[in-house]
Formats: sequence, structure tokens, C-alpha cells
Amino acid sequence: MYCLKNRNVMTMMLRNVFRSVAIVTTIALLTGCGSSGSMSSYEMAKKEQLEQVKAGPFDSGRMWTFEDAPVEYFKETYNFSPDDEWFKDVRLSALRFATWCSASFVSGDGLVMTNHHCSRSPIVDVQEEGEILLDTGFFAETLEDERKVPDLFVEQLIEIRDISKDVHAAMDAAETDQARLDARDATTDRISKAVEEETGYRAQVVTLYNGGKYSLYLYKRFDDVRLVFAPELQVAHYGGEDDNFTYPRYGLDVTFFRVYDEDGKPYKPDHFFNWSKSGAKEGEGVFVIGNPGSTNRLSTTEQLEYYRDVQYPFVSDLLNNRMDALLTYTEMYPEKKEQMRTDILSIANGQKAYMGRLSGLRNDVLLQRRRDFDRQFKAEVMKRPELKEKYGHVWDEIAETRMQTRAVAGDLYAFRSGGLGVSAFFSKAAQLANLADQLAKPEADRADAYTGSKLELTKKSIANPVRTDMDLDRLTLERQLKLMAKMLGKDDPVIQTLLQGRNCVDAARALIDGSVLTDSAKLATLVDGAPAAIGACKDVFVAAANMALPRYQEATQVARETSARDQVNRTLLGRALFDVYGTNIPPDATFTLRIADGVVKGYDYNGTRAPAHTTFHGMYDRYYSFPGEESWDLPDRWKNPPAEFDMSTPLDFSSTNDIIGGNSGSPMINLDREVVGLIFDGNIESLPGDFIFAEDMGNRTVSVHSSGILEAVRHIFGAERVAKELERGSLPNMR
Repeated sequence: MYCLKNRNVMTMMLRNVFRSVAIVTTIALLTGCGSSGSMSSYEMAKKEQLEQVKAGPFDSGRMWTFEDAPVEYFKETYNFSPDDEWFKDVRLSALRFATWCSASFVSGDGLVMTNHHCSRSPIVDVQEEGEILLDTGFFAETLEDERKVPDLFVEQLIEIRDISKDVHAAMDAAETDQARLDARDATTDRISKAVEEETGYRAQVVTLYNGGKYSLYLYKRFDDVRLVFAPELQVAHYGGEDDNFTYPRYGLDVTFFRVYDEDGKPYKPDHFFNWSKSGAKEGEGVFVIGNPGSTNRLSTTEQLEYYRDVQYPFVSDLLNNRMDALLTYTEMYPEKKEQMRTDILSIANGQKAYMGRLSGLRNDVLLQRRRDFDRQFKAEVMKRPELKEKYGHVWDEIAETRMQTRAVAGDLYAFRSGGLGVSAFFSKAAQLANLADQLAKPEADRADAYTGSKLELTKKSIANPVRTDMDLDRLTLERQLKLMAKMLGKDDPVIQTLLQGRNCVDAARALIDGSVLTDSAKLATLVDGAPAAIGACKDVFVAAANMALPRYQEATQVARETSARDQVNRTLLGRALFDVYGTNIPPDATFTLRIADGVVKGYDYNGTRAPAHTTFHGMYDRYYSFPGEESWDLPDRWKNPPAEFDMSTPLDFSSTNDIIGGNSGSPMINLDREVVGLIFDGNIESLPGDFIFAEDMGNRTVSVHSSGILEAVRHIFGAERVAKELERGSLPNMR
């Protein structure tokens, strides 16, 4: 039913999408009519309307893999038939930027383009004494001025091999869930090591369709990467968190690096993207070439409901608490605001992202579209006897494991011993409780770290006292206690032990002030006297950790068992999906190279229309419309631009491409393989893209326009060397 090559089926599905949009309006009208009838009749009408909502043809997205690119669909949609040479050139021109973003070669002399927000840490890493490059920007006037970034690397995808048959055969021969996972891991490890020895490239096994297909990706790594150009953070992140995940936008979110070869000379790639001076026009077909991080579009309804009700609210609370703690801390110590700036920006980005995901999952229409796809998919499996026998049980088993995980989620999340939102005191107390628990067992039954010579190393590590910023940790602890009480209830024995009738603020201060975990001698006594000394310890952190540990162990055991079952069932679900739909539905994102098609296009929003392009005029309008406000302030060099600077040049633009986190830094190219833009964000309507791609509901990609980048590089920064290299595709005759 979802075959993209079948024009008639596609037309029917598009009609269903338009019908869904109409139903959204109907439901909204019903919501406003509650006083005209009983609640039961309202609920019944709403339910009937929702049942008419149907899945759209691209609800699972348009993040196509290079090994299964939909050539016929491209021809049908864009009158464009790329050949193998086109795909090879595009694949080898694209890069993966470290472990968190995308990038591309944009000249024959190794010039690399990515986003500024992908580059903040590398920019800081090459600062010299007295510099704040996030404030001033950076431009290397000569090759000698380009600064090598420690530990930064980019990777180029050289080859793709299908290893599905080997992996599936190994898993099918195993008898239990854990044995199947072990067989999968052993097989992929064996293949990866053999191919790495054969080729010299780094091998990565990529799980597609939840395990319906396995591909082996071979990467060439470049680890001499040097900073060439970066604008000021203020302009790159223009609009700050106010404008993050919105459109219209006015940001210059770009950075240029250069890859150097083993001889310390600019690397000369055989494949790179040429630069389009004019960029893309409204309605033009364009492609995003990048590495989308992860999505959950092939999840069942029960899995999505678990994210909506349990997992995402918890992560959202963690992010909100961390932001609250950081802002309070920087109010207490204004001189540390610069030090905390990158963390604050990162947390703020996460807050907005999870808010959008939750909003989408709580949208009845969007979730109903996924529910309808689930229903249709299951029906296809059940009507084919051979598929029903292999996969018919999967949906019920996934629903059962989600129920089991829900039952222990409170203990599982509340008693975490580390990570975001966990006080250093809680972490240390958990280490002590674990030590006591392990030493109470015969050595043969202990975890590896608590046996033989490793035990002394473990004890030595645990005996190191807590060394942390006490004020920041106290702020963290206050919010941790509040969240624990929210999850477990104030009557929970562990919560009562920690709070002892106090509010979270007073309890946090008293707990830290009264703890022995900062005292080297007392901590050493506890470690040396384990397990008895730890069991008898009166420190409230340790007492609470001792109480929590059995519950946490039980919860993690349930989580491990359900996770193993889920992984196997997700693999079976992926294989079923592959058997039913083949490659007509793209797999979930895996932070590997994809090609996402779309067109340059605005959209209706906020009672008006968002234009396809914005210009530098809009940037200055924001500056003058919000006088003195930090988000829309401008660096000095921008306040009086030179006469030759053309403010009517397109700066940012929106398009219908399918992206997600990890795509940041991806080049936007036209059919001629020219860079027309650099993607850096999605709008607020794109945030439900974690589980559904809904172009008809306004999901848009936001990119910096190629002509805007060139205009700013040349006329605002005077970086003529970079501008000419972009235009020529090679270094100009200047050093």
C-alpha cells in the first residue's frame, strides 16, 4: 500500500493526508463546542472523527539510504534520474563530523563546511590566551594561520556492503532472546574485524529497519582538521533560544574547516560539492545529504505511548531541572556565565526539542496516524500465513514488555547513580552501597570489578572523596530530590529518609553539610570496613542508597529482560516491515549517511504565511525591533555594514526535506550537485519528527542560503580567500 512507485496508490494516500488535515479542523471545532452537548456525546464525536484519520504516504519519512535510494520515485517526483556516478560523487563529497554532526567537502583543497553550533567546542579548543572566539569570530588569513583542532576528526563513507544474510542466519539458529542478541553481536564483530583487516578502513555495522537489514559501512577517517573561518556566536545563533526551532530565521550558522593530509598539506579530495552563487529558488527540488541521528518512526503504538507517558516526561524534567540549576548558579556567580554558556545552550536546545516531541505525541491526530499505520501493517502480516507464523506474536509481546517496564519505571529512573541531574553525593553513596552488596557475596558470584586484583582498584576509586562545586551540586540535589518525590511519592521510605520532614531546599543543604563523603579518612574507613561498616553507616546518603539498591537492582533486572525481548521483537518487526514494504519505506535514522528530498517552500503559520526565503533585511529588522535584547543584538562589525553589502541577499530558507538531530551541518544541494544551502535547524512543527514526518502539518527544514553565506564571508568579514575558494572550488593564488 505504501509503494512509492505506484502513482495511483500515492494519489489515494495523499487524499488521506488532506482528509486528516480537515479532520484536525473538525476536532478543533468540536473542542470549542463542549457546552452544546453532554461530555459523553463530545467524546464519542471526537473518537469517531479520530477513527477517520489515516496514515500519510510519507509518515515514516524521506530519509533514504544510499544503498536503496528510490530512483524511480525521484524520476516521478522531480523528473530527475540520478545514475550511479551521481550517487557515488554525492556520497564521497559528504562527511560525518566527529560523533555529533554532518559536514561536506566544498573545495578540491579539503575545505569542509558544517554548522557553527556543531563547532563551538572545537572553536574554544583552538583559542589562544586572551581570546574569546565565540564572541569575536575567527578567520585565518593564510594557510599557516589555520588552527588544528585537537582530537577532531571527520569521516567519509567509502563503501557499503549488505551482511543481512549472515546476521539473520546466526540469530535464527539461536534459541533464546539473549542467545540471539549474542549471536548477532558475535557475527557483526567477526565481519567487522575481518573487513577492517582486509581494507584498512574503519568498519561500522548499521542496523536498519530495527534489524530487518544489516549493512556494513566502511569509513576513511581524517584526523588533521583545522579551523579556517567562524562567525560570531551572536550571529550564528541569531535570535538565541527565542528563535531556536522556529522560522522565519536570520542566522549565519556556518563554520569552515580544512582537512590536511599525512604530509601536513591541504588534502585534495577527488569528490566535493561546487558552490551555487545564486542558491535555490522557491519550488526547486533539493536534497539534504547528511547523517540523521535517530528516530522512532518504526515503533509500535505501545512504544510511542511509553515515550509519551514515561520516558520523555522524565527526560524533559531532567533538562528543566538542569537549566534551572545552571541559571540559578550563574545568578549567584555572574563571572562563571561564560564558562557555563555552552552547557546552557545545549540544555536549552534539548528542552525545546523534548517539549516539541511531547507535544507531538500528545497530539491525538498525529498519534492516530501512527496508530493507523500500525494497524495496516499488522493487518498485512496477519493475512499472510507465512508472515503471521513468523511475526504475528510481536505486537502483543511488545505491549507486554512496555507494561512490565512501566511498573518499575519509578525505581529505575529515581535511583539512577549517575548522569544528568544526579548529585555527586548520590553517585558516591551508590558506589558504597554497591561495594557492600558485592562483598557480601562469594567472590565467584561478584561482578568482575569486585574480584581479584581489580577489587583493590575499585576500592581505591570509591575511597576518593567527593570533589565538586558544592553550590552547583547543592542546586542539583535540590532538584533531584524534588523529582524523586514526584516519581515515588513523599510517603516512599527512601524519600522519607532523605527529606525527614524538610522541604527539598533545606534537606539538600542539611544532607551535604552532614555528609562524611567529603572526608578522606572517614570514607577510607567505610571502604576498608565494607560491607559491615557501610551497612551501619549513619550518613543519610549512604543509608538511602542501601535502602534503594535492592529496588534498583530489581528494576534493572526487569529492564534488562524486557530490553532483550524488545530488541529481538524490534528486529522481528523490522524484518516483517521489510518483508511487507521492502525499501519503499525508509529505515529509522541511524546517524549514517542519508539522502532526503524536498522542495524549497514556505508554509502557513500563526495566521499568516512564512516566506520561502528570509534576507539580511530581516536580521536588521529584528535588531531594531528588539533594542537592547541579547537574543537579537548584533556584533559591532555588523552594525555599520559596508556599502557593497547587499541586504536583499537571501539569508535563510525553508524546505520540505526530512531531517532530525545529527543532520546539522548537512549540505543542501540541487540536482546539479551544487551547494545551495547549509541546514541548521527545523521549525517547531518539525519536532514531532522523532516519530512522524508530517510535511502537511508544516514540518520544515531551515537552512542558511549559499548566497547569504558568500555575501557575509566576503563583505562583512572580508574573508576574500574563503569567498574565492568557494567560488572557484580550489584555493585562490593567495596565502
